[in-house]
Amino acid sequence: MKISELFFSIQGEGELTGVPSVFVRTSGCNLRCRWCDTKYSSWKPEGDNVTVDELVEKVCSYPARHVVISGGEPMIAKGIKEFTGRLNELGKHITIETAGTVAPEGIKCDLASLSPKLSDSTPQEGDISEEWIERHESKRLNYDVLSEWVESYEFQLKFVISKEEEIKEIQEVVDQIRGNILPEKILLMPEGTDPETIRSRYDLLINLCKENGYRMCNRLHIDLFGNTPGT
Repeated sequence: MKISELFFSIQGEGELTGVPSVFVRTSGCNLRCRWCDTKYSSWKPEGDNVTVDELVEKVCSYPARHVVISGGEPMIAKGIKEFTGRLNELGKHITIETAGTVAPEGIKCDLASLSPKLSDSTPQEGDISEEWIERHESKRLNYDVLSEWVESYEFQLKFVISKEEEIKEIQEVVDQIRGNILPEKILLMPEGTDPETIRSRYDLLINLCKENGYRMCNRLHIDLFGNTPGT
């Protein structure tokens, strides 16, 4: 497996915010979000090739039950099913952070952290090749795959948001996903890679959550460590 980074920290986002966790970031992605804050694992994938045995040994060297597998897009990583299967056998709690574009096909997962990509994620002309712009736009949403995740796993739906107009698009996306989706399963997360930008969006997110019954999702790791790899 090509791994961009592996580190021990606390979960900074979602329902498990604050929980000590081992983070495994795979390298490689099938999308090219224009605001991606880990381009070293997506736009320009970096990392080392590691065997599943080596990866499991490293994960188990830390005193944590929770393992968060992120990316890039971890569901396209070679060996991902074997890796999660091994972790499951060891009694680890597995969170997979995914855009929900690749079907789970029975993968071992305790919490599917789904982050469907809104239209604002599509890169603009000049940012990247036209081929990648078209590829991103055609792949960023797959409602059948998202529905399979929601119907088969414990889940949370995270949306990166920067302006009020995006709430209508979020509601349209959620309406297309099959399954029982309670409002509190929908997490709104501020776009930004520095504490000042993130805090500037708090009032917007608070109001949107109050109006719709959604959950506000902070980015605790940015507050604590900044946008720094390995945190």
